[in-house]
Amino acid sequence: MTGIMAEEVVRSDIAMFDDSLRNAGFHVIAGVDEAGRGPLAGPVVAAVVVLREGSYLPGVDDSKRLSAKRRQAVLEEIMESALEVGVGVAWQDEIDEVNIRVASLRAMSRAVDQLSVVPNLVLVDGKDLPDLRLPAVALVRGDARSQSVAAASILAKVVRDALMCELAIVYPEYGFERHKGYPTPEHLRNLAAFGPCALHRKTFRGVSQSADESVDT
Repeated sequence: MTGIMAEEVVRSDIAMFDDSLRNAGFHVIAGVDEAGRGPLAGPVVAAVVVLREGSYLPGVDDSKRLSAKRRQAVLEEIMESALEVGVGVAWQDEIDEVNIRVASLRAMSRAVDQLSVVPNLVLVDGKDLPDLRLPAVALVRGDARSQSVAAASILAKVVRDALMCELAIVYPEYGFERHKGYPTPEHLRNLAAFGPCALHRKTFRGVSQSADESVDT
């Protein structure tokens, strides 16, 4: 009994954070997060989730703490409880052109632009704010503090993983369906063997080295 009660307290903290903002007058809260800043290949994907007032989702947590199977199950709960969601993408060419930070912020703006509802407040994971023209707060470790941001982190991660699995069919030699573009030993071995493909971020360390080596050989 004690364990169950303790889990409820921990899980309710992020819901209570959002509730406290609603009690302060921000009734329509949007949480924003991204997935894919660290990979060597593929897009960065941002998501926004506007949960209905009073939503309490015990399984919602930072997406990095959940298994792929658990994320998929929790996402179904999120979609049932969401007033609206949106997704924005910045692909590898744009990342190379402007850098990953700017591309991530652009993806966030694109996600919020998908909304038809107008949030009273947008909570953005991290230190930087995208250009939203809406009341917004940058929330460091937001996916561990806000239920709305945690929900967005799960949506972004699930969407990006699904994209990389689809792209693995086009580029089967890299194993994208397993590592999703992150610099795992398998990915680095395949990158060294085959060189970069169109999905690789050419300005990222590891990819640029691999491209130089393939030219030298």
